[in-house]
Amino acid sequence: MAPRSPLQTRPPILYKPPMLGRIFTVGGYTLLSRLTGFARDIMLAAILGAGPVADAFFIAFRLPNHFRAIFAEGAFNAAFVPAYAHVHGEKGPASASLFADRIFTLLLASQIVLLILAWAFMPQAMTILAPGFTDDPTQRDLAITLTRITFPYLLLITLVTLYGGMLNVMQRFASAAAASIFLNIAMMATLALVVFFPTAGHAAAWGVLISGFLQYFLLAGDLARHGGLPRFAPLKLDEDIRAFFKALGPATLGSMGTQVAMFADTIIATFLPAGAISALYYADRLNQLPIGVIGIAIGTVLLPEMSRRLTAGDHDGAMEQQRRAFEFTLLFSVPFVAAFLAVPDVITRAMFARGAFTKGDAAAAGATLAAYAVGLIPFVMIRSAVSTFYARKDTATPVKASLTGLTVNVVLKVLLMGSLAQVGLALATAIGAWINLLLVLGFAAHKGYLRFDRRLTRSLLKFASTGAVLAAVLWGTSSLASTHLAFVGRGQDEVVLGLLILVGAVVYAAAILVLFGPRWLKALVRR
Repeated sequence: MAPRSPLQTRPPILYKPPMLGRIFTVGGYTLLSRLTGFARDIMLAAILGAGPVADAFFIAFRLPNHFRAIFAEGAFNAAFVPAYAHVHGEKGPASASLFADRIFTLLLASQIVLLILAWAFMPQAMTILAPGFTDDPTQRDLAITLTRITFPYLLLITLVTLYGGMLNVMQRFASAAAASIFLNIAMMATLALVVFFPTAGHAAAWGVLISGFLQYFLLAGDLARHGGLPRFAPLKLDEDIRAFFKALGPATLGSMGTQVAMFADTIIATFLPAGAISALYYADRLNQLPIGVIGIAIGTVLLPEMSRRLTAGDHDGAMEQQRRAFEFTLLFSVPFVAAFLAVPDVITRAMFARGAFTKGDAAAAGATLAAYAVGLIPFVMIRSAVSTFYARKDTATPVKASLTGLTVNVVLKVLLMGSLAQVGLALATAIGAWINLLLVLGFAAHKGYLRFDRRLTRSLLKFASTGAVLAAVLWGTSSLASTHLAFVGRGQDEVVLGLLILVGAVVYAAAILVLFGPRWLKALVRR
């Protein structure tokens, strides 16, 4: 193997900005990603609508994203970040670079094999993943074609995840958090040029693939400047590699819980009337805003922070950081829960009801959003909750909780799909998420990784009260506004949504100040 250049052999530059600053860095870029994502989804809704072509594209979009969530951002990050941090802290930058080289080699080889198999056996895979499409050969063929276009995105985004994990351990979070913005920009660009593609689905699919290259070059450039890109290395199952795979197996099973549930949603929804898959997609996109901006941002920062503290023997500090992360998570997520439960129809109409996406489509998405909102708190908190296990290289314990929640989830999907259609699928996902979170917290408390002290318990009760007050105010305001703003006409939903945001912000801020007090907010930021 050729020797590394001086740029590649120098120790990575380790920055240690305050944890709150890192959370806002990740959360800020993720928020920008979600906002551009909404602009993208508005274009998708207006151009694709919620018909057969849209359903075919969303199958093509979900398939690589499911694999990415399981193996890349999910299991891989959970196993790699603590392992890389441990090797760097215990054995130095040279050993960490060799470890990353070997993981890179294994990762790239496995992804190339997976891509070849996916291209070759896509018709058979589509029979399993979208069996309801067999009644419509045209839609099935379109889904196969679009998935073959989007699937290489998985290979590129897996390398992006590797590079992002290395940068996160170096306390560099910005580029990894900003990368997904390129997905939205690329898809909007290709949708704007839709007349040059066979269908709008083709335009969106090519946008997904182009974004993979853009994200790769962003992360590769950042890592090359601050630590050196991984290179091909002879494969050797040394102690560090074996420890990584020992953590990866259970982490994969744990990450599969939510994604298998989403797979089940996709499979079952292909048997439901046209538009069910689209309703699930648009509802999930809104639901993903707090999950991405809050849950993933805090979890992304918390895992390397806890790994660093545990490596240094600071167990109390690691536990305190997790409790603090829970409070931050609830502070920013409770307003979304209240809004999604109280006024989901207003939100979906204002966001998507234009062009090919009708008010009836928006109503279906709104009902689905309310069902997802039942489980929004566990969706947002689970990444921070499992960090206490992953930071200790215990990826096996969360699997027990994940598989139990998954079992309940799938059983409820089968029971509820007949009467509630896609709303039943979303509700089953929410209930499964609660079971998963409660079991994870129970296991953590039993092992002594987490303590539910009086302060945390009081905070939970106050957040519940605040959310109830906010939901009531939003519902009442929406009802009054719908009556008194009818003269606005076509833009009524947008005006009502803007009013709800303004009223909700004032009411929530006042409720937080009354129940918690300014001292609590100052202490939370200082800690």
